[in-house]
Amino acid sequence: MARNSTFAKQICSLCATICDACGTECAKFQDAHCKQCADECRKCAQECRNMAA
Repeated sequence: MARNSTFAKQICSLCATICDACGTECAKFQDAHCKQCADECRKCAQECRNMAA
């Protein structure tokens, strides 16, 4: 990002996709730590989308 890499936005977009997938998987479980993980993954995905914009 700092050096305006040609693929920086694509990498951020892929990271958002991965974080969304992790959040979806973690949300399937009822344990508190899984719900917390799902929430954090969703936050991370949003931040990655913001950087890809």
